[in-house]
Amino acid sequence: MNSLSRLLLGILGALTVAGGDAPGSSAVTEGQALAAELRSSRPVQNLEVQGVIRRRDAQGRRTRVPFRYQVVVGPREWRGIYEIDGTEACPAEKLVVVHADGQPTRYLLHRADPQKALAPEPALLTGDQAMIPFAKSDFWLADLGLEFVHWPEHRIVEDSKIKRRKGRVCRILESVNPARDAKGYTRVRSWIDNDTGKPILAEAYDADGRLVKEFEIGGLTKVNDRWELKDLEMRDGRTDSQTVLEFRYEVRE
Repeated sequence: MNSLSRLLLGILGALTVAGGDAPGSSAVTEGQALAAELRSSRPVQNLEVQGVIRRRDAQGRRTRVPFRYQVVVGPREWRGIYEIDGTEACPAEKLVVVHADGQPTRYLLHRADPQKALAPEPALLTGDQAMIPFAKSDFWLADLGLEFVHWPEHRIVEDSKIKRRKGRVCRILESVNPARDAKGYTRVRSWIDNDTGKPILAEAYDADGRLVKEFEIGGLTKVNDRWELKDLEMRDGRTDSQTVLEFRYEVRE
């Protein structure tokens, strides 16, 4: 599996139902270990690919915005870079997600000024500050940075350790942000593919148990004899809006 598939198969989860029995020690131990694996996962090579952000808003209006995605791998950190040039409907924006070993994820956000030029200095966001949309889409910065795996509480759902989703055998990881002032979603339940070790579907809920978001890995496409991720889908459970990140690859003749 190449670097884009490894990265984006791990792109976000979201979850939860309030309540439930207290998790057993084995469920917590296994859940913490699985979350640590997700935190330490990193691409092995640089990458650049073009794509399109397709969105249907709550009123049914549809938009298409081209974007670029890059992976830049360094010795102690790696960066995922999402960038759009901007349109009349969606101003220019650039997000740099910085993953460094043993440190919280950092989000460097450049947004266009009134003259439609990207701000030279980015806003630095961390944690709950990153629960804001990227390029007016249903993907939040925190989604693109797998923020939920940095939360303090994780467990495997004990009453159903093995489940089938999208034809795959999965473990169910539940991640919780216990902070009382936490914003956005506070629980994430993600279905982790037993073979790849990556999320393929996830649900996110707020502190009151209301569904906030649903995330799903889309289809695959064969490029130069390798299977690549074709798209990612995010649905907003409150507004019924939907965003798809669609990746477009160059095929060598």
